[in-house]
Amino acid sequence: MRLVRHTLYRYRLPYARAVKWSDIVEDGADFLLLRLTADTGDEGVAETVLKPTWNGASARTIAAALEDVLLPWLQDQDVSDPSAVAARLAMIPGQQAACTLLDNALWDLRAAAARTPLWRHWGGRGTVDLSWVLTRQAPSLMVQEADDIIARHGFRALKIKGGQGVDVDLQAVRAIRDAVGSRVALYVDANGAYPPDVAQGYVDAMTEAGATLVEDPSPLAPDAEFEALQASLVSPVLVDFGNTGLRDTALFLERGARAISLKPGRFGLSATRQMAQMAAAHDALTVVGMFGESALGTLTALAQAACLPDDALPAETTWYLAMTAQIVDLPAIRDGRLRLPEACGLTQQVDWDRLTSLTRS
Repeated sequence: MRLVRHTLYRYRLPYARAVKWSDIVEDGADFLLLRLTADTGDEGVAETVLKPTWNGASARTIAAALEDVLLPWLQDQDVSDPSAVAARLAMIPGQQAACTLLDNALWDLRAAAARTPLWRHWGGRGTVDLSWVLTRQAPSLMVQEADDIIARHGFRALKIKGGQGVDVDLQAVRAIRDAVGSRVALYVDANGAYPPDVAQGYVDAMTEAGATLVEDPSPLAPDAEFEALQASLVSPVLVDFGNTGLRDTALFLERGARAISLKPGRFGLSATRQMAQMAAAHDALTVVGMFGESALGTLTALAQAACLPDDALPAETTWYLAMTAQIVDLPAIRDGRLRLPEACGLTQQVDWDRLTSLTRS
């Protein structure tokens, strides 16, 4: 099976309200979709979010990397063989955002060719547990959002975005814990907002307030400082942003990491599947982390989540609920769970007319 055609679409999906991330404030998200066609007639699609501070790329740089380097490099490659494709692409340094988009689209193409959903192709479960991410707001507003999102979708886990100052973060965790009770698991993502000498006290304070773990309390690297931090804590430190790939994953685990965030939208399904295997070998928790996906990207990521161990944290990829438009319709989330569609590949699930109406130049 060889590639014969590709098409790129750039589109924007608005948010219901302005959102404050650790680095930007935005009222919508921009995406780039890659559609691949093979000589068999099968097709595969995937998207990437266009946030330069998240993946260091723009629509133009990704398009150039794909069209000038990666796709020509695979011109005569049998793309039905994941190992051969991975070995071929490994010869090209860098280009992580473009490689991720291509990798995810190729997996969707293989699922379409196999006439089976990707999650089933990999032997995954048909339903996945999900969580919701509460972004930075005043604690009272975060409580209101937690109550509303749980009432509508039944989430049993919430990730609270910290980094608003230790006192504000504590106020938020305590207020949310009081509001949702013990039936809902909470954890905190500080996005590396605090200096290393504050990290241990911060994690201790958050866990005492009701969080089960903390993600990126300070900027993390797979070094002796991280090893000492994790060794000093009862609860796991969830490693996210400081992990830049497979090599870092191995180094963090060797340094005692007990929880690793897997992001197919950042690293690609091939890499995150390997990360999951590495984490399992070290008895480390895993979670499919949010990377700003739309409903389309969510389906890609949930193929990975469906294959994680039973003790994995609920997948965070529900950010599409914050958007007021989509190019793919998903089943309703009930009791914090989503039943994965049986469609064989994502191309048939995309509303191409709707995509055209949202496409930007």
